[in-house]
Amino acid sequence: MKHQALDQLRTVANVNPDQPRRQMSRSERLQRWAEILEQFPNRHLSTLHQTEYQPEAGRDIMRADNSPISVAFKDPVLRAAGMENDTYGEAKRFFELTDRELHKVICYCHFGATVNAATAARQIRSFYAEGKRGMFHRLRAAFLD
Repeated sequence: MKHQALDQLRTVANVNPDQPRRQMSRSERLQRWAEILEQFPNRHLSTLHQTEYQPEAGRDIMRADNSPISVAFKDPVLRAAGMENDTYGEAKRFFELTDRELHKVICYCHFGATVNAATAARQIRSFYAEGKRGMFHRLRAAFLD
């Protein structure tokens, strides 16, 4: 994926930054991400290396072509809802995930160099299911992180 500045995009596309964003709940965003990954369940996606050992600033800018995060970023619905790029930090912010949760989806230490799209989707769906358990469960998970 080629990254371009907003000014560069205006030369090839009609860009309207004032267009209102579609409001999606956390669970809707997670569900959409899982559905996108499940469209090609056997697809091998890139992981990020040792996310748990990176300093926060370094971890937040980590990215990889053809990762579960980049697949989400390519989706026009998630972009319209406010996903701004395909970095670890943006995925954490946009999907409202803890480092522990995102680590379970994207880190090399769990899957090696690639993760199967269906496996990543299963992990994402587990966060959606956890969200249904209530606020106490999320606070507990964040505290243990």
